[in-house]
Amino acid sequence: MRPIIKVENLGKRYRIGEREPYRTIRDSITRAVSAPWRGLRGILAGDAPARDAGHVWALSDVSFDVMPGEVLGVIGRNGAGKSTLLKVLSRITEPTTGRIELYGRVGSLLEVGTGFHPELTGRENIQLSGAIMGMRRAEITRKFDQIVAFAEIDQFVDTPVKRYSSGMYVRLAFAVAAHLDPEILLIDEVLAVGDVAFQKKCLGKMSDVAREGRTVIFVSHNMASIESLCGSCLMLRGGRLESYGPPEKIIGEYIANELSEDSGQRSLVGHPGRSGSSLQIMTLVRLFPKSGELSALMQIGSPLSVQVDFAAPRAIRPILGVRVKTAQGAPVFGVNNRWTHAGFNGPQLSAGTISCDIASLPLMPGRYSVDLFFGDFGDITRDLDVILDATSFEVYPTDAYGTGLLPPATDGPILWQASWTAQGA
Repeated sequence: MRPIIKVENLGKRYRIGEREPYRTIRDSITRAVSAPWRGLRGILAGDAPARDAGHVWALSDVSFDVMPGEVLGVIGRNGAGKSTLLKVLSRITEPTTGRIELYGRVGSLLEVGTGFHPELTGRENIQLSGAIMGMRRAEITRKFDQIVAFAEIDQFVDTPVKRYSSGMYVRLAFAVAAHLDPEILLIDEVLAVGDVAFQKKCLGKMSDVAREGRTVIFVSHNMASIESLCGSCLMLRGGRLESYGPPEKIIGEYIANELSEDSGQRSLVGHPGRSGSSLQIMTLVRLFPKSGELSALMQIGSPLSVQVDFAAPRAIRPILGVRVKTAQGAPVFGVNNRWTHAGFNGPQLSAGTISCDIASLPLMPGRYSVDLFFGDFGDITRDLDVILDATSFEVYPTDAYGTGLLPPATDGPILWQASWTAQGA
């Protein structure tokens, strides 16, 4: 099967600070004829070539194929080249190097209201957008009512879009792009705008588009949506294609490479968070998520093992308390074998490792810190060693509910599972 999108050695260069001058045909011919002599004079004078002086490469040597019906996610940090890639694929801007082959009509939503004329009404912009994408008038008319209903702008369809709110603007723009039957749909961060209900509608529509066999390229910082919607994913870094593969694998690489430098292990010797009355018993803390390897990065709902090495001045039956806090210092939950009596009748140890194993972390994405409390079952009235902010970890977003949606951060740091039952009266 032939790819519907084929990208080969794609590069896009921008000039820094000023626009590149326009040249006439005569200027270009004169420059081409004289260029060899200027280059030879520069070499004889010892000048080094300065091909990229004053320029930046937003994309460099990017190659990939997209098959018909594939939903491809594109992730990367701000400035990685994601939006530039979509602008080149949309033919809004020309590539500097390389080539792109597109087999089908392209619909794109790159920014809020891209392609809309502010003085035209919603009705007129729907017709204009369809015409630009090569749709026949009959096709546009057939889809018109669906677009208006999806965008929820029935009362305002004959109002100039310059009077729309940003929510109305983006609803209409997405509805137009998704309903006018392009073979290829390019979407850049549309889910970053709008309320949760609109995001749910967008995700559902993009799923429908994919099931209809159309091709979608979806740029987003929402990892849960990428994991839910996309069958494959690519990661850009500094304008280059860093990695390509299944979404879960690429998202894991992105989080590990871009968002954290913490190895998951930290010495507790001389830790600044140790309380003044503590004995220096805890010496090292290690974090093990479900991968079984040291890491301070974990998915929503993943297990976590907190392992603490200790060396006590006498033999004890160790107690370990672990308290997890938000980045702002608010306690989220605490666990402690003092309350469960796990290890109460265990062997007495003067040195070793004690592990606290948490089956599932019910935490929203974000950064969390860990307080540690070490004690002895021989005297459960006090802690021997207390270290606040002993270490930290980061939870990154995954498709925990299988819908591509997560609660807003304002709902709090806990992500909880529940069930619902509805009965008629």
